[in-house]
Amino acid sequence: MKDTLPSASPLFLREDEVRRGIELLHFGHVAMMAMIDDVLVAHGLGQAHHRALYFIGRQDDQTVGAILSLLGITKQSLNRVLQDLGDRGFVESRAGIRDRRQKLLRLTPRGRVVEAELFSRLREGMAAAYAQAGQGPVTGFWRVLEGLLPPEQLGRLIALQIKR
Repeated sequence: MKDTLPSASPLFLREDEVRRGIELLHFGHVAMMAMIDDVLVAHGLGQAHHRALYFIGRQDDQTVGAILSLLGITKQSLNRVLQDLGDRGFVESRAGIRDRRQKLLRLTPRGRVVEAELFSRLREGMAAAYAQAGQGPVTGFWRVLEGLLPPEQLGRLIALQIKR
């Protein structure tokens, strides 16, 4: 059995407990990204590319505005990433059906392969952590993370779950 830190105390709002949560969130994120670093490097991509691939891959023909909202980055930052992903053959854009000024984004077949490889690695890590924790703690983990989100971001997250 894996060593774990003690359970949260009944005084879980104390500074030490809150710091522990912040540190676990930070190091958990670092560990997750380490699971995919070699794949990203092999394709000459970075974490910003991964985030864009992931959310573009969740649903075909999302607008640039929708991806901007999901990622919470500037249009300039996203444009750099999209240009690079397009140049590498991972993402394509099309004009909107109703509004030709809109850019609708989707993964190319090559982009789908890379995104699937990245997701597979992350799925393995998350599934192992979920299995170790159990259903109740996983639900609690989700509730804590949901509580960190502003209402509009939580709404976008819920919309992603519905569109599967």
